[in-house]
Amino acid sequence: MAPRTARVRAHAKINLSLKVLGRRPDNFHELRTVFQTIGLHDLLEFQFTPGRGLAIELDDPLEIPNNLVRRAAEAFCERFAVRGRLEMRLEKRIPAGGGLGGGSSDAAAVLLTLPALTGRRAGLADLTAIGAGLGSDVPFFLVGGTALGLGRGEELYPLPEMPSLPLLVLAPPVHVSTPEAYRALGRAALTLDEISSTLKCLQSFVWQPGNWRAAENDFEDAVFQIHPELERWQRKLERSGAHVARLSGSGAALFGVFPNQSKLQGALPRFRSEPLKVFSTTMISRARYRAGWMRNLRAHLAESALKEVEWPPRTKYTRRDPSA
Repeated sequence: MAPRTARVRAHAKINLSLKVLGRRPDNFHELRTVFQTIGLHDLLEFQFTPGRGLAIELDDPLEIPNNLVRRAAEAFCERFAVRGRLEMRLEKRIPAGGGLGGGSSDAAAVLLTLPALTGRRAGLADLTAIGAGLGSDVPFFLVGGTALGLGRGEELYPLPEMPSLPLLVLAPPVHVSTPEAYRALGRAALTLDEISSTLKCLQSFVWQPGNWRAAENDFEDAVFQIHPELERWQRKLERSGAHVARLSGSGAALFGVFPNQSKLQGALPRFRSEPLKVFSTTMISRARYRAGWMRNLRAHLAESALKEVEWPPRTKYTRRDPSA
C-alpha cells in the first residue's frame, strides 16, 4: 500500500496575560492566562504506511531528550490501535525552553495529523485527553487562536480574536527553569481571597483585548531579579514603539506587540547588536490557524470535512488494517 504523507506547521504561542493564583492541593499552580498563536513555527513531516505491527521512527536532528513528538505518536497509536509504519521528521525553528510552547505545539501537531493519515476518527475530546496527559499547553494547540486558559492551562475557552498585529519575539541565550521560576514567585496555597484580588487586571484585559496596560505576567518580577538583562530588553522593546512588551510564560523569550509593520521594521535595527535571536512574526487567528491545517491535510480529508470545515479535520480513510 502506498504511504500517506503530510507536511505541517506547528505554531508557537505567547501568553498575552498570565496570572499565577496559588498552589493547588495537587502541587500544580492554578493559572489564568490568555494564549495566542503566532506565525513562528516548527515543521513536521510524516509518512505513514498501513500494515501489521507498529514501527515509529523520528528523525530529530537536535536529538531532544524525551521528545514529545514520539510520545504523542505512541500515545495516539496505542489509544486508537494503529498498525503500520510511521516515520516523522522534525525541523525545529521555535527556540526551546523559551515559554513559546514549541514542544507542546509539536505534540499537538502529531495529534492533529495522525487521525487524517491513519483513518481514525478522533474527536476533539479524545485528542484533548491525550494532549493533557502530555503537557498542560498541548490542548491549546489543538484549537489555536486567542483563548482563555484556566487550571494548569488545559481548561480552555475561546475569546474574541485579536487583530493580526505584528510581533517581535526575542529569544535570549538564557535558560529559565520553570520550577525555579515558580519557587522565585513564592505563591502560597490557593485561597479564595487571593483569586479575587489577583484577577481584576486579567478580567479587564479579557473584556477589552486592546487594553494593553492590563496585560500582565506574574513571573516577570521574579524572573527579572534572577536575569536582569531580560528586563532591559523588555524596556527596549517598549522604547522601540511596542504597544506592550512581556515575558512569555516563565520565559526566557520576550515579545513586543507593534501597532503596524512600519513600527516593527523601525525597531529591528535596535536589536541587531544584541546577543539575541530575533523573530518578526504576527498573531494567528483561530480561523487562519485551522485553515492552515485543512490546507496541509487536504489530500487526506473527507470531502464533507473540506466543505463544512469540521474540527478536528476528519479523515477520508476507513479502517482496513488487520487490527481494525
